[in-house]
Amino acid sequence: MAVFLGVIFHALGGFASGSFYLPYKKVRGWAWESYWLIGGLFSWLAAPLLLGSLTVPNLFDVLAKSPSDTIFWTYFWGVLWGFGGLTFGLAMRYLGLSLGMAVTLGLCAVFGTLVPPIWQGQFGTLVGTTSGQVIMLGLAVCVLGISICGIAGMMKERSLTDEQKKAVITEFDIRKGLMVAVFSGIMSACFSFGLTAGQPIADLAVQNGTDPLYMNNAALVIILLGGLTTNAIWTIYLNIRNKTYTDYRNISTPILTNVIFCAMAGFTWYFQFFFYGMGDSKMGEYRFSGWTLHMAFIIAFSSFWGLYLHEWRGANKPTMRTISLGITMVVLSTVIVGIGNYLAE
Repeated sequence: MAVFLGVIFHALGGFASGSFYLPYKKVRGWAWESYWLIGGLFSWLAAPLLLGSLTVPNLFDVLAKSPSDTIFWTYFWGVLWGFGGLTFGLAMRYLGLSLGMAVTLGLCAVFGTLVPPIWQGQFGTLVGTTSGQVIMLGLAVCVLGISICGIAGMMKERSLTDEQKKAVITEFDIRKGLMVAVFSGIMSACFSFGLTAGQPIADLAVQNGTDPLYMNNAALVIILLGGLTTNAIWTIYLNIRNKTYTDYRNISTPILTNVIFCAMAGFTWYFQFFFYGMGDSKMGEYRFSGWTLHMAFIIAFSSFWGLYLHEWRGANKPTMRTISLGITMVVLSTVIVGIGNYLAE
């Protein structure tokens, strides 16, 4: 039952992450760096502090009592993850929700799932058990499904005219998008490393009366502060270079409405890791495999939104069959990983 609840929580987190970019599409008259920064202040600062304070008793005391080296490494991985989060938004711009999520998060799933057990010296034990082998099979199926999604994107690139591509994704650019997505996917996996480094913070939170279901919320404050650092530096630089800092006081744009949509996007984004932390606490011995589940659910839901928003409009039937097969494989991988965790339990 615990593993089942873990899968449900990961699904809720995947839905939040797969949906967070939708409010940004409602922002009008602002440059990308402007709405990405405002949304980031909500997702990487306001939300973790608010929800952390509500779920972790004496949150700031817990953080103050945490070992300084733990704080450093948790923040360090957050800073590196910030590069992935920063370029993640660019991947959405160039590839769209469905293809951008599939390629970026596929790589993120691989690195984020495998590196922690390798770092902790558990990989040999993992592949030597039936449950671990089933989890590895699920990961392989996930990677296969993501590869198929990438093939579908290239089929779409070849089958549509430039006008058709721009009609549904204004800045569609398969080559630039794939390069950005690869970098983003690798760097985004650092979030998983940050959670591993922040485990002593989570343990201390539990010792201070935090429900184990919410134990990761304390570490999230530090990880996301690192991510905010990277993203704020870059977006403010772009604001200055492009002179888009005027967006925040440009009364010809719906400033308040834009801020509201950015807040909606920011809090929705945060909920992916709020629920991820809850799911992570329920996944048993091979909790690291929850990262694969998280990524797969994000890809599944974002692919749904991509289809709903007609990002694949004009694609021929072979292309649509290919993207459908890829999404199906990704969803199947979540079932296989769930079975592996159940066997471990």
